[in-house]
Amino acid sequence: MTASRPRQLHLNAFLLIAGHHDAAWRHPRTEPDRIVDRRYFQQLAQTAERGLLDSVFLADGLALWGNARHNALGGFEPLTLLSALAAATERIGLIATVSTTFNEPFHTARKFASLDHISEGRAGWNIVTSGTVQEARNFGQDTHLEHRLRYERAREFVEVATKLWDSWEDDAILLDRERGVYADTDRVREIEHRGEYFGVQGPLNVPRSPQGYPLLVQAGSSEDGKEFAAQYAEAVFTAQQTLADAQAFYKDLKSRLARYGRTEDQLLVLPGIAPVIGSSEAEARALEQELTELQVPEYGLAQLSGMLGTDLTGLPLDGPLPELPEERDINGNKSRFTLVAELARRDNLTLRELIARLGAGRGHHVFAGTPEQVADHLEEWFTEGGADGFNIMPPHLPGGLENFVDHVVPILQQRGLFRTEYTGRTLREHYGLRRPANRLTSA
Repeated sequence: MTASRPRQLHLNAFLLIAGHHDAAWRHPRTEPDRIVDRRYFQQLAQTAERGLLDSVFLADGLALWGNARHNALGGFEPLTLLSALAAATERIGLIATVSTTFNEPFHTARKFASLDHISEGRAGWNIVTSGTVQEARNFGQDTHLEHRLRYERAREFVEVATKLWDSWEDDAILLDRERGVYADTDRVREIEHRGEYFGVQGPLNVPRSPQGYPLLVQAGSSEDGKEFAAQYAEAVFTAQQTLADAQAFYKDLKSRLARYGRTEDQLLVLPGIAPVIGSSEAEARALEQELTELQVPEYGLAQLSGMLGTDLTGLPLDGPLPELPEERDINGNKSRFTLVAELARRDNLTLRELIARLGAGRGHHVFAGTPEQVADHLEEWFTEGGADGFNIMPPHLPGGLENFVDHVVPILQQRGLFRTEYTGRTLREHYGLRRPANRLTSA
């Protein structure tokens, strides 16, 4: 943030097919038949851009998430879809999830550089290490790489990708037709990387893109994830259940930056929130209950089993959680395991109640209320040291996003908490972040 401008919220629209509630596809307000209709997602992106949001975000996994018998699952590969969204929008950022465990740095760097050029500087990369054995089995592996090793690989992966983006200097292309010189090859460098996980010669076969690098986003909240974020990430998507939890996470993460020579304004913390919006609080609560009543317990129990690394099949829904393993024994998403386990213990929830609580956000914060109440809630977390902004997760689409843009955003604007126009063109400019210098040029 620049010192001359008051601090403002950063808002990102997290788009998930029919919406984030696991029963959204059954609700009459949603359009699950459009799961592979690019125009549907283009319309959602245009709605988010109409609301002047910083970016839209697409999650991804390398296996089919959950049981397609009971939920609208599958869909587009995110980078392919974001290219289509780039053509239908002008200013909003475009963030895609790509795994460092089951991809290669050269492919990934090339794809994101291409998207950044196509979108004229609006690309962002949500860096994940993948969390399930089902993903590993789609890549010829019977077991999943251990959690710590996944982050070691991720660190080297990002180092290679950034070297590749730096392998072209900004002014390498001369276009000198008279002399027959397209590029100054002294400014296009091999990176000659040889590490523990990767050997990459370079250079990249895409010139340096408008942002230099795509915005680097990270979404893990384990100890390994927080340390990785402090070193590399420029925005963090996180799941926090309470303001106190959010404040503790925010303070912890920001305190880690100095050891990497970074300042607190170089990393934005964006908790996820699923706002259930109604014209009255009673209407919002009624919609929340409608969605809960559409849940399929079998589906919710299977999802919960995956989050907790424990098979809950056959257990009574109105009984408590069984004894769980320790976080250190979980090789999946450690931070989400701990969040869900602590939520169940803190509020003494039965399995049925826990499934209902997780339905709209899978561990992210859910808030039902009027537009004014939602705005109050966001303002409190923002001003009380819990967030730099939010990852908005509409429980149902398209209406949940439209309600947020049309009714919550104007309130935030009236309070001076959110922009009234885009002042930059790139995603980095939206987030108030600098364009990275070319490290190979400096060297």
